[in-house]
Amino acid sequence: MNSILLMNQTINLLLMEDADEHVSSFLETVTDVNKAVNDFAWGWFAIALLLGTGLICSVITKFFQISFIKEWWGKTIGSVFHKHTRKADEGSVSQFQALCTALAATIGTGNIAGVAAAIYYGGPGAIFWMWIAAILGMMTNFSENVLGIYFRRKNNKGEWSGGAMYYLQDGLGSYKGFKRIGKVLAVIFAIFAILASFGIGNMGQINKITLNVHSAFLENVKAPSFLGISVVNWGLGIVLMVLGGIIIIGGLKRIASFAERVVPFMAGLYILGALIVIGFNITSVGAAFGAIFKFAFVPRAAIGGAIGSIIKEIMDGPLKIGCQKGAFSNEAGLGSSVMVHSNSNVKEPVVQGMWGIFEVFADTIVVCTITALVVLTSGFVDLSTGLPNGNVEDATLVAKAFGNVFGLGGEWFIAIAVLLFAFTTVMGWSHYGSKAVEYLAGTKGSKVYRIFFVLLMILGAIMTSTLAWEISDTFNAFMMIPNLIGVLAMTPLVIKITRNYIDRNIKKKDVEPILSYDPEIQKQHAMEIKKAAAVELSKENSEK
Repeated sequence: MNSILLMNQTINLLLMEDADEHVSSFLETVTDVNKAVNDFAWGWFAIALLLGTGLICSVITKFFQISFIKEWWGKTIGSVFHKHTRKADEGSVSQFQALCTALAATIGTGNIAGVAAAIYYGGPGAIFWMWIAAILGMMTNFSENVLGIYFRRKNNKGEWSGGAMYYLQDGLGSYKGFKRIGKVLAVIFAIFAILASFGIGNMGQINKITLNVHSAFLENVKAPSFLGISVVNWGLGIVLMVLGGIIIIGGLKRIASFAERVVPFMAGLYILGALIVIGFNITSVGAAFGAIFKFAFVPRAAIGGAIGSIIKEIMDGPLKIGCQKGAFSNEAGLGSSVMVHSNSNVKEPVVQGMWGIFEVFADTIVVCTITALVVLTSGFVDLSTGLPNGNVEDATLVAKAFGNVFGLGGEWFIAIAVLLFAFTTVMGWSHYGSKAVEYLAGTKGSKVYRIFFVLLMILGAIMTSTLAWEISDTFNAFMMIPNLIGVLAMTPLVIKITRNYIDRNIKKKDVEPILSYDPEIQKQHAMEIKKAAAVELSKENSEK
């Protein structure tokens, strides 16, 4: 009897080991295949398209993000307590909720782990290129949101539906001979938006939560494995899946309500903690900025090399990594956040475009820069060589920097911050993916998608960190390319709508507003704007 039990245990052990080998082999194959695809997807065509679109959108609008900074600041964060930005109409969310949901998706692990990875692999100079990509990306995001509002429509539930799918189909597709091309690009975008939602919006985020929680709280816990993965990872994945399901299955209204409450709190708390860390290392701030500019143009691997070698190292190092991680962080150019901005109760396309400018500003210029200073002033990066010091990894670099100031509590703080940042990103991206599915399969399909999205959350908890991030980068590129083609093709329309807004609201000219491609929506919104303007004028006269 004992021999039979021993035989059964041996067989089970062999089967388990065989299963572990199969899982490991499968993940290695996926990693190798994705690396090859990622290298192709993030080739120089994609980088040139990303930066070039932002530059063109900036030039044609006369650098609106700089020349009209007072206007967009006043219409976004400056108006956040106004009633019209807080109250949502039926079938929509408020402008503030749209911003918070978009920021929930953009202010994620890219702002912590993504910045650390950019510095770790691309050197301090990668931050400079993140800034350049962000400044140009402000106008890419502006243009995306202008087009998103202009081409949106109501679905069979009375909810707004908008995004790159619609301006590719109805905008690009309206050009002579481009009807089929516009439709094909719209479908391609929707497919990769769905795939990206599983990468950047799900697996990558859940993976970072698991890694940071394990590092901060469970590093010394010895736990058994199942299919070659620690049961701790499985447990965290299941818990996150259940919590996510409660919010995601409830749809956009529940997601927006959650984001409106959590995003301002988590961003404010993280910024406060980061500023304290920087304050303790204030004497290194000047050297940190110096390293950012120095290694943007003189990459660490090419110091003392030939000019050709230096240029190649810049392009393959800080510039490429900075653009990749910048896109991962603020999503400008991906066409993703348009899908929630289009649900706003706003009537003016340009107003929602300005919220897009602020979104990129808050995400990259503020939060990513603060994270970069935390890392670069921590002592874990040699500012004279640009290389990491000591035994540190990109995944835990920020946590170690906080730990220098706050001790173990600092690492716990970052683990909790990553959890909140990443979890809200998952919520935002679940909406993006559901809108892409809605475009392809209708509102019933989006319900099925939400369930599938929630179930796949557990996969991120058991994947390797490198694989999760590389899959995210790959899907980002394939989602970005058709979107930017559409944005570039419709820059004349963006100019027309922007000039119309400036003429009416800044130069006070009496011209008809340009609000929607749909005559019925155009008529309705034009009447509402005129009515609101009359009420505002009446108030001003009464105050005088």
